[in-house]
Amino acid sequence: MDWMNAPIAWLEWTGLHMSPWKLIGLTGALMFGGRWLIQFIASRQAGKPVIPRVFWYMSLIGSVMTLSYFIFSQKQDAVGVVQNLFPAFTAAYSLYLDIRHRGWQRDRNAL
Repeated sequence: MDWMNAPIAWLEWTGLHMSPWKLIGLTGALMFGGRWLIQFIASRQAGKPVIPRVFWYMSLIGSVMTLSYFIFSQKQDAVGVVQNLFPAFTAAYSLYLDIRHRGWQRDRNAL
């Protein structure tokens, strides 16, 4: 998978040296961070603190994407692995509990 660590050719003219793995890692980090914006919007609409289910999906997907970057890219950073491993398990378990407690159709009219 050496091509996953090579710079993306069509981005070279911009001066950005972005590999596919780095793109996956950045997308995961943006998704993991963006979940707070979703939570803020949902809480503002409800007028009270709420955590919509999409928050847990974004947590899980963002953690797994960032975790895969730290495991499979040239970076292979143990700190990044540990930093993203525990949130991935927590998000997966919280999503499981949310689905088990409220069913699949919970956020049909929400975000």
